[in-house]
Amino acid sequence: MRFVIVAGTPSAGKTSVMLHTIRHLLKDGYSVAGCKIDCLQTSDDERYRGLGIPVAVGLSEYICPDHFYVANLEEVEQWAREQKAEVVVLETAGLCHRCAPAVFDCLSVCVIDNLIGIDTPKKVGPMLSTADIVVITKGDIVSQAEREVFRYKVEMENPQAQILDVNGLTGQGSLTLKNNILSFKSLTGITGKELRYPMPAAICSYCAGETIVGKTYQMGNVKKVDFGREKND
Repeated sequence: MRFVIVAGTPSAGKTSVMLHTIRHLLKDGYSVAGCKIDCLQTSDDERYRGLGIPVAVGLSEYICPDHFYVANLEEVEQWAREQKAEVVVLETAGLCHRCAPAVFDCLSVCVIDNLIGIDTPKKVGPMLSTADIVVITKGDIVSQAEREVFRYKVEMENPQAQILDVNGLTGQGSLTLKNNILSFKSLTGITGKELRYPMPAAICSYCAGETIVGKTYQMGNVKKVDFGREKND
């Protein structure tokens, strides 16, 4: 089974890109399962179900979706194997740019769009820099010069990744993504696999439900702003 992890910035077109890609896989006779990890709610599962494939949804609610996602990878794999899926697509929520969902031996796809700003690629962090494939969307509504500059910025952050331009509306470019998925090695089991980059750390009093502002109420893993003051100030 090929395990595909899809992440990216909010509203970049992750679901649209994967819907077109899954259609190609289904046309070739492959069985596909989909899973969406989100925070409070999602309707993307309905779009996946429209393809006639089994879909699972995980809502992290009060937990960081990255940590929730990692804690459920084994269960997602087991569920996908029960569905007899040859390809499982796990789409995780696009939230903070510090997210690090890539796992060794799983195909990591990062979806970003040409409209998020020319300097955004260097702010996205490990979600982009550890990806195997970077999909750039919405190129049809910017100039050729803007596309080339944005692509260059992406290449600076992840020179090893294959960069694809995909139109989320028409699906143009998704056939190449499908071919990349099929050329990736199969996963024998996800238990014991390693994250390509450590998850964001968050173990503090606010994680435990604290709501009052003030250092008196702060405990655990707390990081403060360095204002450049002398230590004896």
